[in-house]
Amino acid sequence: MANVSSLIASIASCVSVFKCRSLHCKVVKTLSYRHGFIGDQLVRCYLRLGHEVCAEKLFDEMPERDLVSWNSLISGYSGRGYLGKSLEALSKMMRSEVGLGFRPNEVTFLSIISACVHGKSREEGRCVHGLVMKYGVLEEVKVVNALINWYGKVGDLSSSCKLFEDLSVKNVVSWNTMIVVYLQSGLAEEGLACFNVSRRVGNKADQAAFLALLRVCEAIGAVKVAQGIHGMILCCGFNANMCITTALLDLYAKLGRLEDSSKVFLEMTSPDSMAWTAMIAAYATHGYGRDAIKHFELMVDHYGISPDHVTFTHLLSACSHSGLVEEGKHYFETMLERYRVEPRLDHYSCMVDLMGRSGFLQDAYGLIKEMPMEPSSGVWGALLGACRVYGDTKLGKEAAERLFELEPCDGRNYIMLSNIYSASGQWKEASIIRNLMKQKGLVRASGCSYIEHGNKIHKFVVGDWSHPESEKIQKKLKEIRKKMENELGYKSRTEFVLHDVDEDVKEEMINQHSEKLAMAFGLLVISPMEPIIIRKNLRICGDCHETAKAISLMEKRRLIIRDSKRFHHFSEGSCSCRDYW
Repeated sequence: MANVSSLIASIASCVSVFKCRSLHCKVVKTLSYRHGFIGDQLVRCYLRLGHEVCAEKLFDEMPERDLVSWNSLISGYSGRGYLGKSLEALSKMMRSEVGLGFRPNEVTFLSIISACVHGKSREEGRCVHGLVMKYGVLEEVKVVNALINWYGKVGDLSSSCKLFEDLSVKNVVSWNTMIVVYLQSGLAEEGLACFNVSRRVGNKADQAAFLALLRVCEAIGAVKVAQGIHGMILCCGFNANMCITTALLDLYAKLGRLEDSSKVFLEMTSPDSMAWTAMIAAYATHGYGRDAIKHFELMVDHYGISPDHVTFTHLLSACSHSGLVEEGKHYFETMLERYRVEPRLDHYSCMVDLMGRSGFLQDAYGLIKEMPMEPSSGVWGALLGACRVYGDTKLGKEAAERLFELEPCDGRNYIMLSNIYSASGQWKEASIIRNLMKQKGLVRASGCSYIEHGNKIHKFVVGDWSHPESEKIQKKLKEIRKKMENELGYKSRTEFVLHDVDEDVKEEMINQHSEKLAMAFGLLVISPMEPIIIRKNLRICGDCHETAKAISLMEKRRLIIRDSKRFHHFSEGSCSCRDYW
């Protein structure tokens, strides 16, 4: 039996087909496939390593196949995402040569539902739900939890809710699954409410609950909620849990609280590679490239932690956001030869962005041409963004055309090219691109800005008069504009209005941008001791960026604005991006 146990352990930890075949030979020579279900273990191992032909041949050769054997085959298929093969095996199992076949059990259905989740298959999943009911497995909480998760993944919230409500005994996994389902359905606040009910009925939050809750908090975008969750993490004794504290660090960074991210990191007793990478990512999105580099060097040289491809993605992004061209080139060139990390598409995208935004458009284009793999939409998108900054219509057109091929339904690419044409006064070409968007049924996303105050997230859109404090906000905006004109001699930068209209109309349009309304509201309601933190779904325009700098100088306030690209920290008349974004 000791020999069987050691062989099973070797099969479970096997990482190569050659080794698996060697173990297979030992089994054939010394044992029977039924010893410790070792034949089933080999089938699963072959499938895990991606060799279904070997797995299927072995399975067919096995003289005795029981329910465990079939479940091993189905589980292996499911793990590879082979929905069709999983269902075919299920069908064969139920009508196998032994009597009337085998009756699927909880293990069978968990594997089949997992395959349905991977394939996001509606009809097949509903059929599986029917089989679960037919075979009386609907009382098994694990199976119902899996079905709740599957319905959530395919966007059927009502079915998830009904299964959850009908479940006689709900465990902590049931509640955690519903929290995630609400989040996936765009109902983050309902997910938070679900967590609160779970606590009231006596469930203790586990790691999965806190990880789901932190994602919910990110979607809501409320710092106070994040601070409350942080307190719960400490009270429940999860402050030493690396997964949770890393997610908390990441959350604070995404909510604009870089100082809190740093504090969470410094409180970690022994941060792992993921925690270090998360901190580098935080510095990158906030535009602190030098700090990201110092952090990386400390991680590698002092603590001896090996970086991976994700670490380098964030490190190169940090260089890109801070205009650190030479540093970025250095790390890109040494990542393979020194750290044995093969450059991937994301790394090339960062380098194209770095060189393009620094004005080296032809160098960026040359790098794309020399790439050892096909450029992705991220790579061409980086070049198109740089062409917008420097007004290169010719190269911008080529980049946009490649993007139209790769992502024909992404309206952002059409808008970017249209804006490049508009900025250069080519209104006819811009109009053609806009009409092309209309023909394809693509709609431009409206600019929205969000700011937290009074346990509520306040939303603003361009020209918004729906807020209860609109009159005060508009009055404050006029005060700011007048003060900027009188004290700084500032005039609205109407070149950022990419419409062929009169100058006074342009000025009125640009003065009603959503982030300006949010800034004015922040000045009215947020304590001078606290930073004004604003989130925007689109890139901040140049005029709003200048306005934020002016407000930070005139009003002596700190402003933190997160746009679709990065964070901007405004203080004493300057921005952390150094006008490079």
